[in-house]
Amino acid sequence: MTDVHHTPTQLAEALESVSASRRLQVAMIAGSRPEPGDVAVLIRRSGVEPDFFVRDMLVWALLSHPADRTVPALLAELDSANPQARAQALHALSKVGDPRGWPAVTDEFIGSADDEVALAAWRAAAALVPSGEEEHLARRLAGQLGRGDHTMQLSLGRAYLSLGEAGEAVLAEAAETAGSEAALHAETIQRLIADPDLGFDAAREEALRVWVMGTPE
Repeated sequence: MTDVHHTPTQLAEALESVSASRRLQVAMIAGSRPEPGDVAVLIRRSGVEPDFFVRDMLVWALLSHPADRTVPALLAELDSANPQARAQALHALSKVGDPRGWPAVTDEFIGSADDEVALAAWRAAAALVPSGEEEHLARRLAGQLGRGDHTMQLSLGRAYLSLGEAGEAVLAEAAETAGSEAALHAETIQRLIADPDLGFDAAREEALRVWVMGTPE
């Protein structure tokens, strides 16, 4: 696909190349030369694309289209039976930044058993939350404290960091549940909010030292 103009069929076929570098190039071309029929193709491919960098470029290509065209299609994609498709749709909605995406970030997505869907929902929620809803979102996210591996806990920490003071009371409550992974996670995030330059790993080490050993600060 090298012509200035292309059809949805040509784009779809080009995105099925066995070469990830070729698919990356095709997605880049689609983003720099957007055609109205590309949106459905880009969204559909995002749901099955195995390469992270290509998926990222597909989202970038979507951003070259008007939100009135992309947002309804992305919202419809949230009903897909394919977890990757749902995760990518949530991720794209967070990048588009249109307020119409906010109501779609439901508790079902935030608490999804699929880690990638949950991660995308946390990021989308933090990006799309309307002014005045930050504390409510912090409480919705609290049920995910302590969940998953380092990557997941870091991602939730970043969501709370973006909420700032609105999440502090929620984190303080969670940190009082002694002996739980959720409490340790909450304490770690509190330290990050107090000192964003500390870094997640260092904040966790400090929280663990105080929480487990009772060492004075």
